[in-house]
Amino acid sequence: MSHDLEVIDLVRDFGEFRAVDHVSFEVEQGSFFSILGPSGCGKTTLLRMIAGFLEPTGGDILIRGRSVLGVPPNQRPVNLIFQHLSLFPMMDVKENIAFGLKRRKVPQPEIDRRVDSILERVGLPGYGGKKIQQLSGGQKQRIAIARALVLEPSILLLDEPLGALDLKLREQMKIELKKLQQDVGTTFVYITHDQSEALVMSDQVAVMNRGHFEQIDTPKNLYKHPQTAFVAGFIGENNAFDATVVATDPLRVKLGNGLEFVTRSRGELAQGARCRLFLRPESIVIEPPGEMTMNRFRLKVKNVLFDGANTKLLGNLELENGELAEEIQVALPQDHRFDYIRPGDTVPVGVVEEACLCFPQEGR
Repeated sequence: MSHDLEVIDLVRDFGEFRAVDHVSFEVEQGSFFSILGPSGCGKTTLLRMIAGFLEPTGGDILIRGRSVLGVPPNQRPVNLIFQHLSLFPMMDVKENIAFGLKRRKVPQPEIDRRVDSILERVGLPGYGGKKIQQLSGGQKQRIAIARALVLEPSILLLDEPLGALDLKLREQMKIELKKLQQDVGTTFVYITHDQSEALVMSDQVAVMNRGHFEQIDTPKNLYKHPQTAFVAGFIGENNAFDATVVATDPLRVKLGNGLEFVTRSRGELAQGARCRLFLRPESIVIEPPGEMTMNRFRLKVKNVLFDGANTKLLGNLELENGELAEEIQVALPQDHRFDYIRPGDTVPVGVVEEACLCFPQEGR
């Protein structure tokens, strides 16, 4: 499989601050690659170096096998779409899409053909004569993408392009963008802090933290097999607790209040070592069957956090003497079996060893 983009040991310093710290990765031709991380982690700086708006302090960037260091942005085979789409309000849709082609002095018949073709491909045939003000937020998004794609870039760079949309439209556009990328076959490199966007749309996701990549993997592997504590805490929802290793075969850890869990781990953990334990709300079973081997506890329910399909119980684990321990969230199944549970109730819960994951407490 050939690569449209190769980033090799890339570094970017701003004075004493290192925004991008020896980052390397490859993006396969025709794939959807996302860079996911919190604000300030360096992902936009990385994207701007790929686009040519910033020069790296060190390292190299190859597009289709050729280094683009020193090549100005308008001569790189990439296009960049920002959160603010920058469509020209005084122009109609066709004029917006044709803008870059006219600057390249493409003949008018070819412009007409390519504009009509790209409008078909983004699902807006016949919209060429419409004013920008007549379009919905999702339609404007597709026109901005069409304006970039009509120039036939090797790579389309997208910097938080759905951030300005309302929640419902953002959910729709996640699906639309994935379908569009598959239809047109252009390589997408997508920047976001929203894990749902990255997981839904991407073939590969790089999780970025403090200037470096913690893990590059498929969405499913990031969720099921996080390699670092940061990834475990950032991807999906998690209950996280500080713990101490009390036995190693099998691995058993104890929370500060004395509750113990049999768990699996990432990295070596010796007896007495401090660690961080992660339990996903959806992995915790309410009223678990008696024959299942698992960590078993009682949950004192404080609240039912209603959120449709994502409704959860919020409560505290209960010690044998009745004292309340750590606060924890437990996902409610959608079969309505537990609709009877109310704040103040105590319910048995359990979690299997395979659903518990511990990491060494590095730097804590």
